[in-house]
Amino acid sequence: MPIQRLRQRIICGAAALMLSCTAYAESAENRDPLEGFNRAMFGLNEGIDKYALKPLAQGYRFIMPDIAETGVNNFFSNLSDVRSAANNLLQGKFERSLSDVSRVVLNSTFGLIGFLDLATPLGLEKHDEDFGQTLGYWGISSGPYIVLPLLGPTTLRDGLGRIPDMALDPLEQVDDIPTRNSLYALKMIDARVQLMRAEQIISGDKYLFVRDAYLQRREYLVNDGEIQVDYDDSNF
Repeated sequence: MPIQRLRQRIICGAAALMLSCTAYAESAENRDPLEGFNRAMFGLNEGIDKYALKPLAQGYRFIMPDIAETGVNNFFSNLSDVRSAANNLLQGKFERSLSDVSRVVLNSTFGLIGFLDLATPLGLEKHDEDFGQTLGYWGISSGPYIVLPLLGPTTLRDGLGRIPDMALDPLEQVDDIPTRNSLYALKMIDARVQLMRAEQIISGDKYLFVRDAYLQRREYLVNDGEIQVDYDDSNF
């Protein structure tokens, strides 16, 4: 089965599951009402990672020169700027959207289809916007935390947001199925390589660590880094 079709089926099935959980979406104390299911899926993903994805990522790092590894990461990062530009536009952040478009044009031409990041040194800041953040920007709550098989941690809002984001992925426009699947596989390996640099800080209950880190980062991204913290005499 082509990777694209498999991904679509997983997301559609996950969407149906998440829609059945909307009754839990508003309770701040119940961000993880499906913890039993989530831990099972987390264990499944950990097994797949341990015996398949992580060894692939380690082998990839071993055989790939650093300059080539950076170029591949830049390539996929450039593609993600297309999604970011569209979502900044939907949020009314026109200056950021224009910056994202400029990044894509510059890096896709003079940057050799994105393998070189020429935009960042020129002051065109990279943004990281997706449709889940767009929904959050317009006041849609995150809903319950959910771990999807293969796709990892998400929430009701962010999981559903992946569907329009897929339509914005330039890889979806690649007509040759083997080429498209190969690019998706390379993208997955590249993403796993980037996680290898961060997983060393994980401590304690790995499930809880990943869950809390994901939820906190998503809140940070939705609010563009502006998180209000209230202090009083007891916690200053």
